[in-house]
Amino acid sequence: MLWIALHLPALALESWAATLGDARAGRPLALLQDHAVALLDAAAAARGLKPGMKRATALALAPELLWAQADPHRDVQALRTVVHTALAFSPAVAWATPPDWRPLPAHGGGAQEMPADPATSPALVGVRLEVQSCLRYFGGLRRLLQRLHDALAPLGHQLRIASAPTALGAALLAAWRSDLGVGTHSHDLAALQTLLDAVPLHLLGPGQQHWQALQGMGLATLGDLRGLPRSGLARRFSPALLADIDRARGQAPEAQRWLSPAPRFDSRIELFSRADSHAQILAGADILLPRLLAWARARQARVVAFDLVMHHEPRHRHRDSHDGDNSPDHSSLRIAPAQPAAELAHLRSLLAERLGRLPLAAPALELSLHCDAIQAGGAANAELFISQASQREGLARLVERLQARLGREQVLRLSAVADHRPERATHWQAADAAALLGRSGGGGGGGGGGDAGNQSGQAQALASQPLWLLPQPQALHERDQRPLLDGRPLQLLAGPERLESGWWDGEPALRDYFIAQAASGALVWVYRHRLPGAAQASQTPAAAPGAADPDPSGPHSGWFLQGLFA
Repeated sequence: MLWIALHLPALALESWAATLGDARAGRPLALLQDHAVALLDAAAAARGLKPGMKRATALALAPELLWAQADPHRDVQALRTVVHTALAFSPAVAWATPPDWRPLPAHGGGAQEMPADPATSPALVGVRLEVQSCLRYFGGLRRLLQRLHDALAPLGHQLRIASAPTALGAALLAAWRSDLGVGTHSHDLAALQTLLDAVPLHLLGPGQQHWQALQGMGLATLGDLRGLPRSGLARRFSPALLADIDRARGQAPEAQRWLSPAPRFDSRIELFSRADSHAQILAGADILLPRLLAWARARQARVVAFDLVMHHEPRHRHRDSHDGDNSPDHSSLRIAPAQPAAELAHLRSLLAERLGRLPLAAPALELSLHCDAIQAGGAANAELFISQASQREGLARLVERLQARLGREQVLRLSAVADHRPERATHWQAADAAALLGRSGGGGGGGGGGDAGNQSGQAQALASQPLWLLPQPQALHERDQRPLLDGRPLQLLAGPERLESGWWDGEPALRDYFIAQAASGALVWVYRHRLPGAAQASQTPAAAPGAADPDPSGPHSGWFLQGLFA
């Protein structure tokens, strides 16, 4: 077997720091537990802060320190996202530490009683996954590690990676020797056992409990215990300490509790400060969206729709008003892309456009994101050459973004109508991004294919018509039985194309259409009424504004300009 361990040394600090936004501004950060520093960043360490230091002392050394109480629930939510990311690469994923992990309680002389480096946290914070059966699929261990690292990058966590034949051995190597982004990898059991001899005992759970006694006896590493009697160590400390060492060295079986993603995604974060603007809401959503996509990839699915819920400030929930209405305790925004999506940039752009149009009912203190609408299947493969499907997808996403920004009814498209009269052959309707992708936008059973086929047939019937039609046909003069445009005769190139339609609604159209060329070389589309009565029915009141008046000295010629060819 081959295991990969992911260790996140600053997960607790990073899960809180992600909610700070602009409030951080380079200030030192620290997490407190029992009024003492439990975890801090490099900026705080540079100012002399150390784990175990009292809060008052820490603030005296760094007055600008940003601090918060450690929150195990917040850390577990962040760690669960790492689990979801790992599940996209292997179905065999387990915790590297129990999910109720809490930072090591701080003591009075913390600098001597725990490791001085805060990065070597006293717990194996992370996950481990078995990948032996997946190596060929990903092209070997090196490519798998690179893809795993790239998938975890959007989460913004410091990451240490190691691989070994045993799960606990890989976790210990990741927490001990692996530098950020660089891993210690041992595929041979004998080589792993040699490496483990130098692993500090405080990285093991039982070793943390007896750290002071072990240090007092001069026992600091796993190798220091190998020459001592096992029975005496088990009585003095704990059988669990020796059992962990045996499991790490591959001399005892390891029992795993496999993890699986929940059927529904729910994640909630508390904002560092109340959000009064859409930009602050979006900054909080930037934490939740990568978690959502990690969960979707773990389910081998794409997101159909999700809901962003803004939990408002309590003092704004029950404001008195003359009409008796109260502000809601929460408001939600539903995002449903035209097609199931698995790209962070696409979902974020839709959310940003919708948030820009949404009035905030009240300032928000917390955000939560919920999703139970997914569709099985991974993201589409990249294409070497542009295809019709990719072109439709690009157009659909453009329409989708415009509708998110302007509103659905503000983005229109021309739709074909079963009528041969050009002025009635199309009408404007709200664009449907799903229909552009070949999906049915309505609830009927016909689907999108029938509508597309109908429009295709209409397009074939109107193939000889220009795309640019005048709002109303423009009456033309006539000289020597030839129509005039701007006082110059038109040259008829093609036609006539006879149209007889509209007899059923009382507005018949009896016309002969021609393609003509103007003196300037432009191609135009003109028609002539076949019956004198029809010509009189379409005189100047129907002409477009600015059109030339017909010759008042004689009867109307019956020629009209209806369209222009590009």
